[in-house]
Amino acid sequence: MRAYLPDYQARSAKDLKDALKVLSGEPGLWKPLAGATDLMVLFAAGKLPRGRYLNIRGLKELRGIGVTKDFVSLGALTTYTEIRGHSVLMKEFPNLCAAARETGAIAIQNRGTIGGNIANASPAADSPPALLVYDAEIELVSSKGARWVPYAGFHLAYKKMVMRPDELIRAVRLPRRAEKFAHFYRKIGTRRAQAISKVCFSGKARLEKNGRRFLDARIAVGSVAPIPLRCLRTEAAIVSRDLDARVIANARKIFLQEISPIDDIRSTRDYRAAVAGNVFEQFIQETAGL
Repeated sequence: MRAYLPDYQARSAKDLKDALKVLSGEPGLWKPLAGATDLMVLFAAGKLPRGRYLNIRGLKELRGIGVTKDFVSLGALTTYTEIRGHSVLMKEFPNLCAAARETGAIAIQNRGTIGGNIANASPAADSPPALLVYDAEIELVSSKGARWVPYAGFHLAYKKMVMRPDELIRAVRLPRRAEKFAHFYRKIGTRRAQAISKVCFSGKARLEKNGRRFLDARIAVGSVAPIPLRCLRTEAAIVSRDLDARVIANARKIFLQEISPIDDIRSTRDYRAAVAGNVFEQFIQETAGL
């Protein structure tokens, strides 16, 4: 059953200053919306909580992709379509572009935003594992000022973040690396398109020249824990080691200890664990050329 429209209050912010004034004036009472790709689904199903919604889609201060020598910065309102079509992102951050391609249908990619995907805080979202692998930083802004936080510490628990009620995400910053990495991204869902992930895996690795050892490796997963998860212990288990069957088997065991999948409407704990382990081994085999 569709929600009852008069139960909601909505307004559009004139600019960023106006948006922050509204949020600081009544902290926690206003929920920002931009693409509204998740909110409208809840509204149509009659499950959207009653409340006040602040439209920030028109804020120019939250748009644009900027490239400098050290960083690529994405405004919070950058869409998936803009991400997947950006030449520098495609070359240097292909996992993020792959995540953008995997997110919903073309209509969703045209409206959905990177800031919204982060703030929605779903552990099944497609872009967070890529952001973790690329050491993303998040700029949070309020009427009191701005601050940068590592994305690795942004999510505290299921649907809980370090972002305060009076703050907005203004931008996402990705540090550019001189080293050459192999990149790997896989999303497992019920269908090959327009499906919420059962397992979402992002990884990158740097292999020693003419060898079978990783000099560096980054691994992050979604849909297998209450928050998007960076697997630090697993990374340590495969870096600077000969990638033989024993090492890979031990690393898979550690990987499965780091994740905590659950049974839900989309999948089972056992299925997620088995598939996640298989994708982890596929990551090693493909990036190391085994």
